[in-house]
Amino acid sequence: MSGLLDKLYENQAHTDQESEDPRLQGRTYTIPFEDVWQASMRVGGGGLLGWSIGRFNDKRGVIEALAKTPIFGFETDVHIQVGLDHLGQTRVDVTATSRKEKGDWGRSKRLIGRFIQGLDHDLSVRPEQVLDPTQHPIYKEST
Repeated sequence: MSGLLDKLYENQAHTDQESEDPRLQGRTYTIPFEDVWQASMRVGGGGLLGWSIGRFNDKRGVIEALAKTPIFGFETDVHIQVGLDHLGQTRVDVTATSRKEKGDWGRSKRLIGRFIQGLDHDLSVRPEQVLDPTQHPIYKEST
């Protein structure tokens, strides 16, 4: 029951490489930064229903988007960070924060999952192009 109550009060979600929820693991791609940046701009800028970009800074790899539900008009601020990790691979992390003070019943998590799924689709990602930094050998060798 406490898991259900947690959803009532949560109004934010973010990616973490070690998250148990696959939607919230973010992405580490073997795809060049510029390609991932452009795809992120397309997906966040209207590639998903109700999404729009407010501000962005390609030098810092930051996109600030707004996700708005078409029927009820719930608004969620989405912060997308695209950058290079310590091995030069392109890393995408996302934070979604509902503008409602009360919980969003998991909406922020679902929005992050949809963005990552949309990004994978836009990039036509093959399985070998997504690295798991917690498991992939090149990351274990670098520590």
